[in-house]
Amino acid sequence: MYIVVDVETTGGSARYHRIIEIAIVIFDGKNVVERFSSLVNPGVFIPAYITALTGIDDAMVADAPTFENMLPYLKRLLQDGIFVAHNVNFDYGFLKKEFELAGERFEMKKLCTVRLSRKIIPGLPSYALGSLCSHLNIINEARHRALGDAMATVELLKYLIDHDERGILSGSLKRNSKEATLPANLPKKEYEDLPESTGVYYFLDKRGKVIYVGKAKNIKNRVMGHFTGNSAREKRLFHEKIHHVSYELCGNELIALLHESREIKRLWPEYNRSQKTPSTPYGLYEYYDRNGYRRLSIGKVHKGMNVLKVFRSVREGRAVLRELTTAFRLCPKMTGLEQPTGACSNSGLQLCDGACTGEEAAEAYNEKVERALESGLEKGTYVFVGPGREKGENSVVLVEKGRYLGYGYVPEESAISSAEPLKDYIHYQPDNPDVRKILTMYLRRP
Repeated sequence: MYIVVDVETTGGSARYHRIIEIAIVIFDGKNVVERFSSLVNPGVFIPAYITALTGIDDAMVADAPTFENMLPYLKRLLQDGIFVAHNVNFDYGFLKKEFELAGERFEMKKLCTVRLSRKIIPGLPSYALGSLCSHLNIINEARHRALGDAMATVELLKYLIDHDERGILSGSLKRNSKEATLPANLPKKEYEDLPESTGVYYFLDKRGKVIYVGKAKNIKNRVMGHFTGNSAREKRLFHEKIHHVSYELCGNELIALLHESREIKRLWPEYNRSQKTPSTPYGLYEYYDRNGYRRLSIGKVHKGMNVLKVFRSVREGRAVLRELTTAFRLCPKMTGLEQPTGACSNSGLQLCDGACTGEEAAEAYNEKVERALESGLEKGTYVFVGPGREKGENSVVLVEKGRYLGYGYVPEESAISSAEPLKDYIHYQPDNPDVRKILTMYLRRP
């Protein structure tokens, strides 16, 4: 039996919204065996835009049963058969969530009429239910109402069954098929062609624009995880916008993290949230005053200026300066923490050796600054070496004098004993706080 379901809801996310109407039509492949529909009291207000779309308002559902009240009857209707819906993950996700809220488990085999239509009726400009009904002359007596859309889906399913000359429907119902799990607009072959390797993956919309970038140790598994999880990102609008998926192999997790960070900043994808703050907004600078004292300051990063260290904010930079000032008996005036008039506040506490009043010689003070910077900054030159994208190559990440230069791939047989020759293989990348955070994490690993 095919159990065709349609729900109307207070919004697009099963996590945050509730069902306001449900229709269930039991179809044996030729005839309708049973049908049921009911308004549902969601226990929350219905937004005005939902009322405008469906015609359902708060007054209409005030005396309607709650989902939990209908649960025994719904369980009978849904107990045997294949769960069918147009964009099945949307309706299935809402029912699954409502069952969970009632303390019940919900699991059924799924069939998506959007994906099925794309294969049996290829080449149409749109596979929305209204567009398919127009193309196939299916009459929908009540669009955007649960029973009207469910009955239209039944007629569509009947057409698809009658015109399935290549056995696509039976293939979609095989145990290992991912048809009902993938987004409606994502070709199954693109998913099947994904590697089970480390790299970065991209979700693209119908125009080929990247809307999400992610990294994974196993690209194929991680991509599927987007469509089976319950996180806030997995909502209807996101899934509907995914038309293609592509990838780039990286060889190892560090390169994947660095490449993902770079791509998010380069492409600015709509559905990425992290790492989209302005890069390297503030930096630590040094200069010598006219008396030869080595001074430190925090300021906005400008292209071409020599920055000792980058920070996400002034507050973060000043916190580092305070730590260095206290630990190495630096002068808070000389580190930009106090205004340059008279003796610093630390002088009276005997925490400053008198650079601000000229009592401490510039040479002695500058040596303390050097020790402080060596302690507080990662100033070394080092290389991370890891597996490459394929056999016969290694990956390298190059940091020179504390500044990230980029990453690349070198032949495994290359006898490189210093950092300088690696520059011929490096794809130069911008240095920023997100990159520093990633590299620091790896530096601290055993």
